[in-house]
Amino acid sequence: MPLRFHKMHANGDDFVIVDTRNSFNPMTDRMARRMGDRNRGVGFNQLAVVLDDDDADARLMFWNADGSTLDVCGSATRGAADMLMRESNTASITLRTNRGLLTCERTSTGAISVDMGVPLFDWSVIPLAVEMDTVDLPLAGSPTACSMGNPHCTYFVDDLAAVDIATIGPTIETNPLFPLRTNVHFVQIIDRKHIRLRIWERWGAIPLGSGSCSCGAAVNGIRRGLLDNCVEVECDGGTVTVQWDGVGPVVLTGPVETTFSGMISGALLQAL
Repeated sequence: MPLRFHKMHANGDDFVIVDTRNSFNPMTDRMARRMGDRNRGVGFNQLAVVLDDDDADARLMFWNADGSTLDVCGSATRGAADMLMRESNTASITLRTNRGLLTCERTSTGAISVDMGVPLFDWSVIPLAVEMDTVDLPLAGSPTACSMGNPHCTYFVDDLAAVDIATIGPTIETNPLFPLRTNVHFVQIIDRKHIRLRIWERWGAIPLGSGSCSCGAAVNGIRRGLLDNCVEVECDGGTVTVQWDGVGPVVLTGPVETTFSGMISGALLQAL
C-alpha cells in the first residue's frame, strides 16, 4: 500500500511529514534512510511521523536522514502543527514529543509558534563526558552548551564569514567531550535582539536553518548575558524569533510552507 507524505520547509530547513494516525506506522530506520536520500528518495533534514495520542492532538516521532532518531525538531514540529491546525480549523493544538507536551499556536501573521520546553543545562543530560560548568566549556573559543532535547554547542564569533564551518564543525561535533555528538553553532551578535547564526548539524550537514539550533543558540547567548530575552535569529534561509525568560520554556516562532505532497510506492515499501 503506498505511503503518503508531505514535503515542507521552514526558511529552507526541509522536512517530511508522514501521517500514520488511525493506521499502522511502517517507519523503520532503513525506510527513513531511503526516504531521506536526496537522489533515490524524497530528501529531508528531518522526518516527522504523526501518530495517535490519548492526551494530545497527536504524537510526533522524529528521524534524521541517516535513519537515527532524535527527540525534537523545531521546524518539523511547526510543520506538523501547521498541517493539523489547518485540518481542524483551529489556531492552537498540543503535540506530544519525547520532550513532553508542546503547545503550538498560529500567530496573527500566520507564523507557527511552539513551546519547545525548558532548556537543560546539567552536564549529564546534555550530555557531556565529564562534569563541568556548561556556560564555559574547556575548548578553544570557550563555547557554551545546552540541550533542547538534543545537544547544542555555541561559539560566539566576531566575523561569521571568516569561520570555515565545514572544517571546524565536524571536529567539534565528534570531540570526545560529546559522547552523543553535538550540533555546533557559530553566532555573530548584531545587537542584543538580533544574531546571525550558521550551523554544523549533528551527523554532518550545513542546513539553511534549524528550529532547535536557533533555540539553543539564543538560550546560550542569554545565559552568557549577551542577549535580551527575545531574539531575532537570522539563518542562511531566513529568520525566526526565540523567546526565553531565563527560567521557563523556550518559545520558537517562524513561518512554514508546504512544498509538495506525494506517495511512496507500495513496491518500494515492500523492498524495504
